[in-house]
Amino acid sequence: MALAPSSVPPLLKAGMTVRLEEGAGQAAGYPDAAFAQVGCVIVSRREEVLAEAEVVLQVRACGANQERWQADMDALAPDRTVVGMMDPLGAPEAVRPAAEKGLTLFSLELLPRITRAQSMDVLSSQANLAGYKAVLLAADALPKLFPMMMTAAGTITPSRVFVVGAGVAGLQAIATARRLGAVVSAYDVRPAVKEQVESLGARFAELDLEAQDAQDSGGYAKAMGEEFYRKQAEMMAGVLADSDAVITTAAVPGRKAPILVTRSMVEGMRPGSLIVDLAAERGGNCELTRPGEVVEHSGVRIIGPLNLASEVPYHASQLYGRNIATFLLHIARSGSVSTDVDDEITAGTLVAARGHVVHPGVREALGLAKEE
Repeated sequence: MALAPSSVPPLLKAGMTVRLEEGAGQAAGYPDAAFAQVGCVIVSRREEVLAEAEVVLQVRACGANQERWQADMDALAPDRTVVGMMDPLGAPEAVRPAAEKGLTLFSLELLPRITRAQSMDVLSSQANLAGYKAVLLAADALPKLFPMMMTAAGTITPSRVFVVGAGVAGLQAIATARRLGAVVSAYDVRPAVKEQVESLGARFAELDLEAQDAQDSGGYAKAMGEEFYRKQAEMMAGVLADSDAVITTAAVPGRKAPILVTRSMVEGMRPGSLIVDLAAERGGNCELTRPGEVVEHSGVRIIGPLNLASEVPYHASQLYGRNIATFLLHIARSGSVSTDVDDEITAGTLVAARGHVVHPGVREALGLAKEE
């Protein structure tokens, strides 16, 4: 759900009218009455909402919602603005017809990771939930308990959890696994996150690899070379062999997820252990991951969940709604939507405007020349 009721009042205060598709929030735990109570206009048909709205707020649009996007785009007038997650680097071809139609597109995955944009950061808010749910999924599927227990029948030793990637999802996974009583270790290509990992009570797995350039200027992880990943895999094999549950979270926006856990590494793990691959939607960090499926290999289960945040839709909508409402208030602070690329937030997220694809990264992905 793109908005929760709590996100609506600031928009109304700014002079906007908020129209909502009837029943849109029902599955997330937000009935129409909750929206009507805060001042939303409930509209019975989706097409009617799209036809009337000057700005359309969506969770997934364009390339991130290929099943419904064509119908949505057909219902939109040429001068409309769409804000949401669009996967413009992973599915750039979906952007071109929308641009040619005259739509203005803002893709929230491209938001620069700067201090003043933190309250708009949908990737972080949803990754936080995904990291939490990944650990619960692992704890439920593992044939062992996470915490140590001392009983009259003997002592149960705690499970060992290894988290690969210490971004937002990884840090939340570490914190959740620790709260459940597991012994946790973690690794990230960025040595700078060691302090954050240790502050949560986990051990930082020291792998003797050079990774000074593992983070780009926007704060996102960068893709490393094949040789780096090969050496990393060799050094991680021993840690995985000693782990009961592995949570992998390494993803590079717009790119296929790097393979960090190979078939041979899985074969070296204990029977009964498991991997929860949070990068499954991007192909997976494990060589054996099948997106949306659970597979077993050599007694190890590999779980490839898709969109884990959607499994807690009430709070996912609450956080996403806050992000997107804050973003809309930013780009429309003058009373109408601004495409002023002198603003870093606008420039970073603006994908299409004035009939053209304008984002440099998306233009490059489409093979278009740089705009002057």
